[in-house]
Amino acid sequence: MNKYEALFEDEDNIFGGSPQSKFWDIMNTASNDVVRDQMDTFFEQYTIMEMLLTKEHGEDGLKKLVSDYSFQNSEDVEYNKKSTYIEVTGKVVCRLDS
Repeated sequence: MNKYEALFEDEDNIFGGSPQSKFWDIMNTASNDVVRDQMDTFFEQYTIMEMLLTKEHGEDGLKKLVSDYSFQNSEDVEYNKKSTYIEVTGKVVCRLDS
């Protein structure tokens, strides 16, 4: 069981909306400094992963790998994308409380 699985049981009822809609609600409400810092951290991680995979598979190979994986695992990708929205939203909310 994924750590956010219970939140997906009724997508229309997750905190009053989907993980993506709540992400944008919080991002638009939170302090710009907190949001910018969290998004910078997220993009840094993404960039590092992309660089590592490009080094391993080449640029064209990476594009094909991502496309093929997305097609073959579309349900898992969508599920994990929701988890990522919730995780990043949670990190921003936790920073607002401190």
